[in-house]
Amino acid sequence: MNYQIFEPHSDLAALVACYWTLESPKEKTPEKNTIVPDGTMKMIFHYGDLYKRYTENGDSTLLPRCFVIGQLTGPLEVEPTGETGTFFVRFHPYGFLPFTTIPLKEMENTAVPLDKLFGKSGTAIAQKILAAASSAERIKLIETFLLKRLAHTQTIDHIVKSTVDTILTANGQLSVDELSRQTHLNRRQLVRKFSSAIGLSPKQLSKTIRLQATLKMLLHNKPGSLIALAYEGEYYDQAHFIKDFREFTGLTPKEFYGEHLKMSLIFDRAE
Repeated sequence: MNYQIFEPHSDLAALVACYWTLESPKEKTPEKNTIVPDGTMKMIFHYGDLYKRYTENGDSTLLPRCFVIGQLTGPLEVEPTGETGTFFVRFHPYGFLPFTTIPLKEMENTAVPLDKLFGKSGTAIAQKILAAASSAERIKLIETFLLKRLAHTQTIDHIVKSTVDTILTANGQLSVDELSRQTHLNRRQLVRKFSSAIGLSPKQLSKTIRLQATLKMLLHNKPGSLIALAYEGEYYDQAHFIKDFREFTGLTPKEFYGEHLKMSLIFDRAE
């Protein structure tokens, strides 16, 4: 399996976290991958074979070839149908708002095809990126597309950005009431701003970031006791920790450790 991570142009760095590519022959890709919520939206181009998406009852549907995946609030189980060749644009938690044409909350847990989001221009950029011969060419194409759209759209709310930065710095361990006090906004106003700009509530984003921090602990250290993991993540107790873990991964920490963990965090190793 081969993956590469690329930094965005400075004019897009406030909105785009990174680009990455993932390439792998079918026999070297896990049959099923559990994608765990990470608080970000992604634009995805499958220039290799398509992926299946599984539902809770075990049914599957093919994902679009080119789409934006909305904010995830639970695990997303996918499976390659053949050779993997995928180009991703990963946005910051608030980064997709200036580009969207529909409310972010409506995109939750949904793969929205680019033509539905952007019409003919979405179809055109998809065709160009699928036909591109290299990662450098794909990045140049998508940055031209995004910068053109950015010239006609709104900027990010500074309160939302600073609050997201606070959540990230604290690994999601601050309460919504504390975030509300720091922003001098009442809870309802803060929730409304987050729903519009991110597609998640402050509580949902905080839980996601805290779980991601715990997954990174699992990645770099073999799983020890659940009590120790819960303590390091500042969960109320072990039961609370396991409940949140299952909500986002569908598995217990020990069940998740291994290939599930590697696939879910493979793109965070650029830190």
